[in-house]
Amino acid sequence: MGTMRWLLIGCVVSAVPLYAQHLSAPAGSHTAIRLDLFAASLPRDSAAPGAMQAMTGSSKKAPGLAAVYSLLLPGMGELYAGDFSSGKYFLAAEGILWLTYAAFEVAGNDLRGDARTYAGAQAGLAAPVKDDQLYVDVGNFNSLADYNDKRLRDRELSRVYDPARGYAWQWDSEASRLAFRDQRVRSENMYNNRKFIAAGILINHVASAINAARAAIAHNSGLDETLGNLRISGGLTGLPGAPAGVVLRIERGL
Repeated sequence: MGTMRWLLIGCVVSAVPLYAQHLSAPAGSHTAIRLDLFAASLPRDSAAPGAMQAMTGSSKKAPGLAAVYSLLLPGMGELYAGDFSSGKYFLAAEGILWLTYAAFEVAGNDLRGDARTYAGAQAGLAAPVKDDQLYVDVGNFNSLADYNDKRLRDRELSRVYDPARGYAWQWDSEASRLAFRDQRVRSENMYNNRKFIAAGILINHVASAINAARAAIAHNSGLDETLGNLRISGGLTGLPGAPAGVVLRIERGL
């Protein structure tokens, strides 16, 4: 089952750049098809010519609307403003970020499930409740007796586990306990990495919205010397598969 999920993620990752490339093709290809579909859905009245004019880019673009489009889906505002040459990168980044988020989610779930199964086999744990704190304690103490003894000595009666409710465990060896703890920590790291990816997704939306507004302004009145030279990009810092932070870059060309 895990192999099938990874194959699905790999297929979608491969499809994202191809989709972005299709959207960024010359006007004679996808634009004509998009206009034909749009025209087919319009009523045959006086409103249709104006709508077609808006789609072909001969009318003014609203920077605020372009920003809203890209806040909803990065790259959509640039497409509306007629500058998808830059929007395609935000769209591709959006797909890759979401797939990375899903990959961390799947990996975290698999590691956590394997760790808990291992605890049942090597420590005899059959917890009635899948409490994350319980598994932290199981990884830090060799047995329920050792754990409860520590809590009683520290006068933390509320944290004592009742063995009659199925919270008992006894590791068969110290090596098994350490192996379980390492696997549990790795699963938590996977879940924590999702926070960086979520921040990256937010930055991608904001950066695309700013870029889309700039593109709309440039479309309406020509490229402003100051605003038009701005370049917005976002990304993650750290090693591949282990992000350490997110960054938003706003640069001005000379």
